[in-house]
This record gives sequence, structure tokens and C-alpha cells, in this order.
Amino acid sequence: MNFLVIEGNIGAGKTSLAKKIGDRFNAKVILEQFSDNPFLPGFYSDPTRYAFPLELSFLAARYNQVRDELEKQDLFKTFTVADYFFPKSLIFAASTLSGHEYRLFRQLYDIMDSSMPQPDLYVFLNTGTDRLLDNIKERGRPYEQTITAEYLEKIQQSYFDFMKQQDRLRFLVIDTGNVDFISSGEDFESVVDAVFVKTYDLGINHIVL
Repeated sequence: MNFLVIEGNIGAGKTSLAKKIGDRFNAKVILEQFSDNPFLPGFYSDPTRYAFPLELSFLAARYNQVRDELEKQDLFKTFTVADYFFPKSLIFAASTLSGHEYRLFRQLYDIMDSSMPQPDLYVFLNTGTDRLLDNIKERGRPYEQTITAEYLEKIQQSYFDFMKQQDRLRFLVIDTGNVDFISSGEDFESVVDAVFVKTYDLGINHIVL
């Protein structure tokens, strides 16, 4: 495996899992740089006003980061793991934009996506809305505290719509309802086994945990 992606809804634990896998296997870790986005706080308080500039800024940032990081060779790392995949921009835009804004965004996205590398495995952390809200509250980012269950459900559905439409990517969907890969070493080992062993015995779009 050369390129592994960990994806999921807001608060699913994708960054934590990517870091743990990176530490375990001496992998290069790509983490999304979202905290400096000037439109993010405004979006959560006024989505209609800030959705389009927010999605465009994330599109540009994700494109530049993934392209630049994957082009850099690190001979001392075994592979690369990222806590997001470039199509995340399209997934979120499908939930926040409509009409002319979405069509323009999609045109720009398609131009960029044609040159983006594909991961060897796309892991999706399937997490219930209540748990997502608990995780969001616990990590305490002020601008995230207004996120609603309805918004999270829209994002979740956008992820599943995306996965259903893909025939090039290899997916592994992990149900995290009874899995605590952050605090439980046993659960983390189960996830590692699913990602690095079981996926080679299973087909595409299998739920293994």
C-alpha cells in the first residue's frame, strides 16, 4: 500500500486514526489544514453567505496540499496516510451549494480532480449522529458548537452517495458504533487488521466492523 485515506463525517475521529496508523507504521501523515480558513467561523453562523467562498477556499487548499505532499519523496516512510481525500470538497459542496454556485464549483472541481492521485484504499468511518455531536462538543472548537444533527446527516448522505457512484476506488466502511480505536488498544488492532489484512480478502464496499 502506498496511499491510504481515512475519511468520515465531522467528529468521526479520522485525524486521530490517521495519526495512530502513522505512528504505528512509520507512515507519512497528511492532515487537513482547516483551522486557518477565514471563512469557516462565518459559515457556521451564516451558511448562506459564506458557503461558496468557504468551499472554493477548501477546494484550492486541498488540491495544493495533497498534490504537493504526495510529490515529496520521503525514503524513510513506509507509505502515506491522509485524514481526507480530495473529493471531500465535492461531498461537502453537494450539501452546502445549489444552482449556479454548485455548477460552477463542479466545473472547477472536475478540472482539478483529473490530475489527482487515487488512494489504494479509502476507509470510511461510519459514525452515528449522536456520537458525532458528542465528539464535536468534547473537542470544544467554538465555531463547531452550532453544527446541527440535520447538517451532519446531510453530509453523511453525501458521503454515501459519493461511494455508491464510484467504481474505481476500493472502499472499506467501518462502523464505529462499538469501536473505540482511540482509547482501546484492542479496538485499534481490530481496525489495523481490517485495513491491512481483511481488505485483501474482501471485495469493494464491505462493512467489516
